[in-house]
Order: sequence, then structure tokens, then C-alpha cells
Amino acid sequence: MSRSRAARLIPDSATDVAIPDKLYFRIGEVSELTRTKAFVLRYWETEFPSLRPVKGKSGHRLYRRKDVELIFQIRRLLYEKGFTIEGARRSLASDGKNPAEQKHLFQSPLDRKELKAIRQELQTILTMLSRKC
Repeated sequence: MSRSRAARLIPDSATDVAIPDKLYFRIGEVSELTRTKAFVLRYWETEFPSLRPVKGKSGHRLYRRKDVELIFQIRRLLYEKGFTIEGARRSLASDGKNPAEQKHLFQSPLDRKELKAIRQELQTILTMLSRKC
């Protein structure tokens, strides 16, 4: 089988996924390939300007290979690297030239200490309120 006609492997966290050598993929096929629900794919179309499948005469979404590869990138950024949608959008827009730092919520030790202190204060207030009742 020639290299141009063979399915190319796209690395995925658990396994390699072979993308069949086709011009267009329907949303169900893309959903199965990427292990992403169809409604999530439709939502991502609204959030990521570069993800724009064409629509056929019947109105069905038709994804090209570059769309499928982009979906794998988006999925990796969101699910594996923990990016927010906005952070993933920025990372894709920067095109790897200057990867933006993604801020994670409550990742520094100071934030965790502050959260523990707030939790203790709330528990103290709850105890005081339960004694008065």
C-alpha cells in the first residue's frame, strides 16, 4: 500500500488512532475517531474559529482531515493539558510560535493554603451557628 493512500497514525494518549485516507468525514465518524461526543464537536465549532467543517448539499457537516487533526489537538489541550477553552484557543492561535502560559486555577501552594484557611473559618462559623440554634 502506498504511503499516500495509507491511513496516517495520529498519536493519542492511550493508543495511536489511524485516520482513514478519505476526503470528508461525517460527524459520527469524527466522533468515533476522536472519542468525542457529537454535541461537543458542534460546541467546539462555536468556540474555535479555525474549526469550520463544510456543509454538504444535504446540510450535513463534512470534516476534512485537517479538521480531524485539529480536533485531536483541541482534545489534547483541553483534556490532557487542562487548558480552558480560552487558553486552548490562544494556544492554537499562537501556532506554537510563542506558547502562552496557561494559568491553572488554585495551583500554587499559596492558593491552597488560603483555601484551607477559608474552609477552617467557614467550619468555625458553622459550628458557632449550630450551637446557637
